[in-house]
Amino acid sequence: MSAYIVFIREKTLDQSELESYWQKAPAAMEDHPIKPLAAYGRHVTLEGPEVEGVVIAEFPSLEEARAWYDSPAYQEATQHRLRGAVYRGLIVEGV
Repeated sequence: MSAYIVFIREKTLDQSELESYWQKAPAAMEDHPIKPLAAYGRHVTLEGPEVEGVVIAEFPSLEEARAWYDSPAYQEATQHRLRGAVYRGLIVEGV
């Protein structure tokens, strides 16, 4: 069953750290079955506080999404993302 990783950027803290993340993140996608669906496009907040941006990526399964997230390459890149902004992240299975 497909699974989706959703990252929600709530507040930028350090733009240079985000730029480092954006340089490293593409290499972490190699060898993983990831399909980007949305990345910081226009959005409308319907409920809750406004957010700066949203990223949604599709994986064949929850296990493969988790394997990508836990991979050494992505964990190295994500340290910059977490220093650069306040994020929420989750994996949700499709129906």
